[in-house]
Amino acid sequence: MKITQSISVVLAGFIGIMSIISGSSVLLGFREVGYTVLTGLVVYNVAVGALSVITAFLIWKNFMLSKKYIYLILIFHASVLSYIYFFSETVAIESIKAMTFRVGIWLLIFILVLPGQSKNKHG
Repeated sequence: MKITQSISVVLAGFIGIMSIISGSSVLLGFREVGYTVLTGLVVYNVAVGALSVITAFLIWKNFMLSKKYIYLILIFHASVLSYIYFFSETVAIESIKAMTFRVGIWLLIFILVLPGQSKNKHG
């Protein structure tokens, strides 16, 4: 496994697991934050966190499908960031910062994985 692929697996897995843990703890009431929580945004973060873990596995196994998932997650996050930044008046600045961080991480994964991804495995 190439170093860029290894870095991408760790980044995708880490951000996915952290989104699942953080979001679930808020949704289940185990953790309270000091700002307005948009429940739909938290549910989105948990769902895409799960998709991120799946994508990390696909990157690790070198499946072509990982390219589509990386692109999809990056587009999802960029779209949500655009929406909460420009159209949501109730979103907390912490949510904007977190989504900006996610977009940055997925952009990095996109740059690291796509050019060197194997073209012989399908799945």
